[in-house]
Amino acid sequence: MITLVNRPAYAALTTLIILQVVMLMALFAVSAPHPPATIPLFAIAPFLGASLSVAIAAIILGPTTSVVGRFLSILAALMALLSYGPHKYFDPQFSLIWPSVIAGQIAALAIFYVVFRAWKH
Repeated sequence: MITLVNRPAYAALTTLIILQVVMLMALFAVSAPHPPATIPLFAIAPFLGASLSVAIAAIILGPTTSVVGRFLSILAALMALLSYGPHKYFDPQFSLIWPSVIAGQIAALAIFYVVFRAWKH
């Protein structure tokens, strides 16, 4: 159930989902600026699939109402920061991608704040 307490977590997770779906679509369309197809650790498309799955699972379980939901919310934020973390400020394409980087960082910070606040209560 969405309450005033966990509404920011739902909004932040939804933001990350939308950002990552757009990134995946840009990758498939090969439209600039698109993410690289691979990084040294893995291919991006399967990672985005996993990241989207974790974020949706967190929403289904309740991002602040269960231990597993809180864990998945934090995991979703951490996974998203691979694409939207502070290291992106040094990306050569930052001037083209900054709106999504800033939105992703704000969403991740909101998730951390809401989940850690819920864990304290």
